[in-house]
Amino acid sequence: MDKQSLRERVWDALEDEGMARFPFPPHGRIPNFAGADAAADRLTDTDAWRTAGTVKANPDAPQLPVRRAALRAGKTVYMAVPRLRDERCFLELDPDALTDYDAATTVSGSAEHGRQVAPDAMPAVDLVVSGSVAVSEAGARIGKGEGFSDLEWAVLREPGLVDDATPVATTVHELQVRDESWEADAHDVPLDLVVTPERTVETGEQPRGSAPASVAGKPAGIDWSLLSEADVAEMPVLERFRD
Repeated sequence: MDKQSLRERVWDALEDEGMARFPFPPHGRIPNFAGADAAADRLTDTDAWRTAGTVKANPDAPQLPVRRAALRAGKTVYMAVPRLRDERCFLELDPDALTDYDAATTVSGSAEHGRQVAPDAMPAVDLVVSGSVAVSEAGARIGKGEGFSDLEWAVLREPGLVDDATPVATTVHELQVRDESWEADAHDVPLDLVVTPERTVETGEQPRGSAPASVAGKPAGIDWSLLSEADVAEMPVLERFRD
């Protein structure tokens, strides 16, 4: 199955089963889902969460409880500037410098309360939390199709802020965990943890040769062959790394 067809199947299933939550419709986005709070709570019970001091998180609605839980646990949260439009392309949310965690972890609030930093001003990231449209128990992930989550990983990988050992997690509804097979791209970042309201899947324990197709390792950096000159011009941090 191609990725877009599977996205449509997941979005339709969440809507048809009444499991989608605001914002509506779920289509065209990382979908919010019933039980997102419970999935976030389950993530906080993992070793990857307990040992992390810094968390790079996506800005989407279903991971809002994850971002809030991180700040309340004293973890520093990093969120990407939308579409990586600035050379200082990450927003730092320092729990010691904030008073209103609920406001700071929203999309608009992070821009107001966060401090913009360039990758070279960041510490190593201990845990990456990604939003997903569809995932497999083997660790394959499909986002909404724009590729920014994978590119953000690559930008962090270039200066060594993440590596093969950095755990990557997602929180999703059970309807988003799929058995269909799809072809992964070389720049796709695989998942180490798939967390739903009902269970936690450690993907390293899954057979890598079964459907969906086996999951490759984490990308080693930016794949310049996928980027045009216009892309580089729109994202100054890319030009900085290329130079």
